[in-house]
Amino acid sequence: MADRFDCDNCKESLYGRKYIQSEERPYCIPCYDSRFSNTCDECKELIAHDARELFYEDRHYHEHCFRCFRCDRSLADEPFTSQEEALLCNDCYCNEFSSKCVACDKTVMPGSRKLEYGGSTWHEGCFICSSCEQPIGSKSFIPDKDEHYCVSCYEDKFAPRCTRCKKTLAKGGVTYRDEPWHKECFVCTSCKTQLAGQHFTSRDECPYCLKCFSSLYSKKCEACTKPITGFGGGKYISFEERQWHQTCFTCTECSVSLVGAGFFPDGERILCRECNSSL
Repeated sequence: MADRFDCDNCKESLYGRKYIQSEERPYCIPCYDSRFSNTCDECKELIAHDARELFYEDRHYHEHCFRCFRCDRSLADEPFTSQEEALLCNDCYCNEFSSKCVACDKTVMPGSRKLEYGGSTWHEGCFICSSCEQPIGSKSFIPDKDEHYCVSCYEDKFAPRCTRCKKTLAKGGVTYRDEPWHKECFVCTSCKTQLAGQHFTSRDECPYCLKCFSSLYSKKCEACTKPITGFGGGKYISFEERQWHQTCFTCTECSVSLVGAGFFPDGERILCRECNSSL
């Protein structure tokens, strides 16, 4: 009598039938599927041993059940993502959850190069200068209302220009007579020393450092021949088109100060009362 060859589960004979062996035990196909097959998370039916099975986050699917929740396209060989346990193809996910480029109104795909500014999003190639229309990319830019400019275009279009060299002032500078100057361009008309942060004066609308102005235009003291500037609160005496520093206004004979006192001119000399009386 031949040995029996039965299904380990239902005990029916396996002679002449297909079977599957698991852990050295034979099973008929229906018993194998019922004991070992996974249940499809979508249709809740068993995934037969000869069906293509897809697995994602502890969930099992028939190939034909693994589909986009929105458009129903198969995800078996497509990139996809999960949103609150719903499977979505990349197109549906992007249309629903990804940002849109404010320039072209197309979806900014995940992983693509983009730029975000002021709550808006652009494709990298769509973020262009409003003037030269070249992509700005990762370079510096300057916003102006709803427009964006690369630095060079902004300077050419909006930045003030130095009164002296006519080049743009990107930042800083000084203002003289309501006109902009580079600090290095705002210099003494005579000696070319930079005047930014220094005391200066002007003549005929031209700026001068105090030293040059005094040397060129100030009157000279009759006694010491040095310039009388009046800068810094300096006081001087003037008489018959002649000027003296206050400290230099003294009697020619005895050198007593004549400030606030009577004096007597004697040709080029000035004398105190006593010295004039002794003549």
